[in-house]
Amino acid sequence: MTTEQHQLAVTVSAGPGDGAVATDATQAETAPVTRRIRIASPTSLLAVVPSLLGFRPTRSLVVIGTEPPRAEVRLTLRYDLPEPSDPKIAAGIAMHATAVLAAQGIRRAIAVGYGPGELVTPVADALRETAPGAYVTLAEVLRADDGRYWSYLCTNPACCPADGTPFDEETAESVLAALPHAGTQVLSSREELAATVAAVGGQAADSMRRATGRAEERAARLVAGTAEDGRRAARRAIADAGRQAVGDAIACYRSGSQLRSDDDIAWLTVMLRDLRVRDDAWSRMDPEHREAHLRMWTDITRLVQPGYVAPPAALLAFVAWQSGNGALANVALDRALGDRPGYSMAYLVRQAIDSGAPPALARLPMTPDEVAASYDAMDGYDSSGGEAGEDEETCCADDCCDEDADSACDESTCSEADDLQQARTPGAATA
Repeated sequence: MTTEQHQLAVTVSAGPGDGAVATDATQAETAPVTRRIRIASPTSLLAVVPSLLGFRPTRSLVVIGTEPPRAEVRLTLRYDLPEPSDPKIAAGIAMHATAVLAAQGIRRAIAVGYGPGELVTPVADALRETAPGAYVTLAEVLRADDGRYWSYLCTNPACCPADGTPFDEETAESVLAALPHAGTQVLSSREELAATVAAVGGQAADSMRRATGRAEERAARLVAGTAEDGRRAARRAIADAGRQAVGDAIACYRSGSQLRSDDDIAWLTVMLRDLRVRDDAWSRMDPEHREAHLRMWTDITRLVQPGYVAPPAALLAFVAWQSGNGALANVALDRALGDRPGYSMAYLVRQAIDSGAPPALARLPMTPDEVAASYDAMDGYDSSGGEAGEDEETCCADDCCDEDADSACDESTCSEADDLQQARTPGAATA
């Protein structure tokens, strides 16, 4: 094992992530003074990986793409190892990793497999076989398991014994403590990360369930109050109330506070089922305030009741990707798709992350005014707010343009609204 294979200067200045990870200072919340951590050994490499991911990986392959001139980390990808081992899946992982690296112009990478040899070796071998065809040089390929590591590239028993090299936990802790964002919590597993966005239980869940029922009744009264004015007026009333709820919540969190009323949270979650309300919220996710937005959508995703989970969870995923935290984005997407398997926004964000799209591409689809104007145009409102004519063949006023609209709704209207949103979604062209 040559020294050159391990002399990698790693700059870690953004948040952790699973999938595409932003590690350059220009993509951080602010532009901090970064400190370079010199990886001079496999031990220091293994120490850095959990900080890049935000949790300690198990039964995983982690691929870290670096770029010159100092081999700084540009991208980190993590894959679950197939159990039992499967040659086709191993080849697919290798092809995906090298394709993402090549697409971003990354020509040098290191990889670490976590787990027993019968699971790691087939994937590591497939990666070594595939990388040259993508013009990617693997500076190191390691396997780590049970406090020891092995190199797939080193054949010298003097430095790489057959029974592995002990992993120095004390060295790992000292390296982690020296990282620029020391103090960022490294969780023990991906499961622990998923628990941070899991639904609350007990009395909190009971309280939110009752609050959601009250919010549904409030929405029904709002729609009923516009019945004489037609369905478009009902949809507009829902959209206006929803946009007000979104604006109030965002202002609250950006000020450093949080929503404390279950009724306020429940009302927001019910309103977010309307696509124009969700898209208004999406368009307000300014990266300058992403830490506040992460807090907000995490809180709401934990409290939201079944049937209403997908919109806030998908918005959390988008902001997490925007922040370079692909791991959080993926567990949030799991929640969104677990609640509503066909939710298109969740699929779009997942496709962007799986393609290795960097957080810099997580741009806002439209401004709030553009979102409102697009939906108004689709609804037949003129620029002064008047109606161009009532169309009775539109979707239900109480669930307008929701992606899971009831069969009584005209689903073509919902589809048109969603198609417009998809066409202007960040990452849609690159997914």
